[in-house]
Amino acid sequence: MKKRAVVDRKKCAYCGACVAVCNLDANELVETYLEIKENCTGCGACAKVCPLGALSIEEV
Repeated sequence: MKKRAVVDRKKCAYCGACVAVCNLDANELVETYLEIKENCTGCGACAKVCPLGALSIEEV
């Protein structure tokens, strides 16, 4: 199974920390929510820097 980041939109403050650390540009702030794109490999970098714990890595 493939791993990828999953965002809890209730916790996300749209700060952009996850966007800044993603080497694949798999995270994107769109209007008022964070979108995780299909090219996410589930490396976990974004989840590690999220100050509110809104991101997790899950098997999809």
